Amino acid sequence: MPIETFDTVILGAGAAGMMCAIHAASRGGRVLILDHAKAPGEKIRISGGGRCNFTNRGTSALNFLSGNPHFAKSALGRYTQHDFVALVEKHGIAYHEKTLGQLFCDHSAKDIIAMLLDEMARAACDLRLRTTLESLARNEDGFALTLGGDGAANIRCRQFVVASGGKSIPKMGASSLGYQIAGQFGLALTETRPALVPLTFGEDMLAGFRAMAGLAAEVRVSCDRTAFDEALLFTHRGLSGPAILQISSYWREKAPISIAFLPAHDMFAALRASKQENGRRSIATALGDILPKRLAAYLAQAHGWDGPIGAASDRKLAAIAAIVHGWEVLPSGSEGYRTAEVTLGGVDTAGLNSRTMETKAVGGLYFIGEVVDVTGWLGGYNFQWAWSSGWAAGTAIAERAG
Repeated sequence: MPIETFDTVILGAGAAGMMCAIHAASRGGRVLILDHAKAPGEKIRISGGGRCNFTNRGTSALNFLSGNPHFAKSALGRYTQHDFVALVEKHGIAYHEKTLGQLFCDHSAKDIIAMLLDEMARAACDLRLRTTLESLARNEDGFALTLGGDGAANIRCRQFVVASGGKSIPKMGASSLGYQIAGQFGLALTETRPALVPLTFGEDMLAGFRAMAGLAAEVRVSCDRTAFDEALLFTHRGLSGPAILQISSYWREKAPISIAFLPAHDMFAALRASKQENGRRSIATALGDILPKRLAAYLAQAHGWDGPIGAASDRKLAAIAAIVHGWEVLPSGSEGYRTAEVTLGGVDTAGLNSRTMETKAVGGLYFIGEVVDVTGWLGGYNFQWAWSSGWAAGTAIAERAG
């Protein structure tokens, strides 16, 4: 096969990769973006229930986990959520805001993909799908690649960008390829694990959870000195919902999590009022006027809260209130990468330039997006990191070419 030459090759046609391609080609650089999938932006397509929570109005570096909490500040500060919203509005994509600053497409996540493809076409980027990276090597001018699949070719390029994502949702084609490339070039990796993922429990807890499957409640979930006030959902496998997905990024094996139902509610005062109003009711019935009835029945049975509420002392009511506001449970694990929205950890940021995303040890080699040890909260933050890190690398590449 003849050798093809590009200025930049980007591995991964996801959010970060496409954003990088757009800006890397902005000054006329020849850019190839490749992916083994049959379509670009597959994780964009399925995100947000098909509506794509494409950013969050309140994005800051405080919304991210990383071995270096300062690393993301440069990219996030130079390409902000407001910049991406401006791009969305430029393309006439209708959107709306949900809770906590989350922005979603009115129509479809496919609108975001179409926008990125349109911008890539304007910049004359070359997109090759169903194409695999068979080999990658450093040479005197940059990098030598061998591609397989539909886009099989021998490639030479000056810059190589890894935007291959993490391990989450393997049925979408996720793999460890990006981490393997990092290892090939001597970059350190931080521990990787599933994040933004439902938590699972042992059979001793699941019997009760299954009876409450589908029940949602507003809670405060805390672990490792971190807490989130959002909804919790009981499932047949354990606990899910936004609050659980958020805390899963902070939870570690063998550690309990604390769940406060109605955290802003004075539970002790409510129980005392219920006792005075009708002391003949059972504690479970009285609690069911405050909490969802199935949940109240489960908590009462699990903790042995029997008898009429009128017979309960203030000390017992205070103990009940304390558990309702601080129910400690011990997850046995998580649902893993199969359903995890993102991968926590990745390429150690100590080896990257925070302004350009270029590796410090290997000139011309960049890592962006989820493959890097920067992981956002639930709510559009991970997409914003993709846009910002992709922009940072793409702009640095264009400036070098210019």
